[in-house]
Amino acid sequence: MRWPWHRAARTSTSAQPRALPSATDNIAFEAVYTITWRPNRRTRPHAEEAVRTLVHTAAARAAKQLAATDLPAAQDAVNAALDTLPRTCPHYRQLAAHAVLDLSLTTREMLAQQAADEHRVRRLRFLKDNLYDRPDLIVVDQLERQAPGALSDGYVAELQRLARLINSCDRWWFPVLQQWEQVGRGFKDAGMQQQAMLVLHDALKALNGGSLPSGITPPEDSSTGAAATRAQP
Repeated sequence: MRWPWHRAARTSTSAQPRALPSATDNIAFEAVYTITWRPNRRTRPHAEEAVRTLVHTAAARAAKQLAATDLPAAQDAVNAALDTLPRTCPHYRQLAAHAVLDLSLTTREMLAQQAADEHRVRRLRFLKDNLYDRPDLIVVDQLERQAPGALSDGYVAELQRLARLINSCDRWWFPVLQQWEQVGRGFKDAGMQQQAMLVLHDALKALNGGSLPSGITPPEDSSTGAAATRAQP
């Protein structure tokens, strides 16, 4: 209700968006304010600028604690903070303020890229933890992806052979290769590194009574290189 001695209410709308800080690094909101206020008898010149400054300061104080990844939630929180502003001060009475938040196109693209990168990292970590650190699961993955009966008998047999090869490499060649890598770091020449591998290979034969453990193919056999290549994810 407006009494005869009350001054008419004024509405102030932002001519340009105002930048608001956010809790997301290097990201700022863009805010457009609609402010309704009524001057009082003690209102001085430039009171409207003072009202806009008051509203913007309160909005910035709330926005800097909010993530830019959830724009609707951030807008609700900022408007909730504006609703707590005092209704009476030296410049106005019955103030009402509402903010509409947005993000620039560049900022939206940046957030979308960050989200895509984070999803990719999570997927890579999942694959590493649950697949590539267990290469035998790759065989299971290939079988699981196919419809029943879609794989030929020959392809299934090849996958089974690959699974046996992976299991053998895990038990025998992987520890040897680890040791070879450590020994090979002392040699800059590739030929010397290969010679170190052969020395370890001969040591393994000696430990097993002069022959490799059953099912292990010698490293100089070209078929081992091809099979190991297929065993990689």
